[in-house]
Amino acid sequence: MGTLPAKPSLDQLRKRAKDLARAEAVKLSEAQFRIAREHGFPSWPKLQAYVRRVTEHGETLQHPYHQDVEYYAERALGLLASAEDETPGAREPFERWGQPLTRDGARAVVAREHGFGSWKALRAHVTSLVDSGEPFARAYRAVEARDLDALERLLGEFPGLVTARGTNGNDLLGMAGATCDERLCRILLAHGADPARGNIHGWTPLHQAAYGNLPPLLDLLLDAGAPVDVSARGDGGTPLVVALFWGHREAAEKLARHSLAPGNLRVAAGLGDAGLLGELLTPGHPAAGAHRGFYRPHSGFPRWQPTDDPAEVKNEALSWAARNDRVEALRTLVAHGADPDADVYRGTALAWAAAQGKVHAVRALLDLGADVNHPGTFGGPNHGEGATALHLAAQSGHLDVIRALLDGGADRGARDGIWDTTPATWAEVCGQPAALELLR
Repeated sequence: MGTLPAKPSLDQLRKRAKDLARAEAVKLSEAQFRIAREHGFPSWPKLQAYVRRVTEHGETLQHPYHQDVEYYAERALGLLASAEDETPGAREPFERWGQPLTRDGARAVVAREHGFGSWKALRAHVTSLVDSGEPFARAYRAVEARDLDALERLLGEFPGLVTARGTNGNDLLGMAGATCDERLCRILLAHGADPARGNIHGWTPLHQAAYGNLPPLLDLLLDAGAPVDVSARGDGGTPLVVALFWGHREAAEKLARHSLAPGNLRVAAGLGDAGLLGELLTPGHPAAGAHRGFYRPHSGFPRWQPTDDPAEVKNEALSWAARNDRVEALRTLVAHGADPDADVYRGTALAWAAAQGKVHAVRALLDLGADVNHPGTFGGPNHGEGATALHLAAQSGHLDVIRALLDGGADRGARDGIWDTTPATWAEVCGQPAALELLR
């Protein structure tokens, strides 16, 4: 295979084809075909189309890499949601391409960002992506397959891949982090990948490692200079906050040794930092509710607008303490007026503790007066409406939590607000036979 530079020239490729045709005494079409195959493309027109897009759009080009057309439709909706949330940078592509903040406008933006004039043209390209020979798509498949040799080979043939971006501005390092395979990340970093680089939502590889609770990958990225104080998906959405959102204590504690940013009440509660918690619970403390623009890790969660209401700030912090199993923080917050049954954003403290399998927090909240049968919200709007903590524990098969809830008087026959089904049904549908047996 030949090496294709990061900024390929169609004129140079044409000259090479003419020179080869003369030197080998073959037809120009044969020479063009050989050069296309040399670079991994099935035909000269495919190579030409790729080079034109790269030349016209330069470093701003987003390379298609996923073969499912619906993937791009979902990304368009996610981009629209971020733009409506006023996530930094998310409105810029709409303005750049003169598109409205609508579904069709978002699809048009996604198509143009990928170098296509219409959504229809992007769809047509995606359906033939597997046979297109495009380097970024091939590298993505190598990452997905955890094929270290193939990735190394492609980075050698196409040096520009390490800085190229795919859909939503994701690069290969970010994708490698999503596979939880640090070997892939090591290869990309060795080839010059930037650990500080974020996608259009500001999401960096360190955010991804925090999201996946991957301490070894966190160490690798931190050693490579990944920044810890960068926000993604809203003000205050640092990697630490992403880890705390999901109750990933090991990742959060590792990151907290580098920075406590943004240092608000939900961070103090999630870390169980008694000193910071006590300081921020001082009435009127300005940092308690500051930098809470981040509230969801992806657009699967619905929109929300945090306020600076002191009660909301405390109640939200209570759920962050619960999802991280911080029992003393729960007691401190309730003693300062937090409501054990408050459903500030997609889940009461008890719901989060149950969903994350935090049995100590579940028991503490029941002792603090939380309603074991409170029907609340959780996750996406088409999932957790009217669900109880027992539904959520059953869904994930957290047997010790199920027992604690039942001991606390949880209703086995409670029905959620969307599917009108019991916790036992949730366990059955979600493939949790032990939980199903316990609930029966």
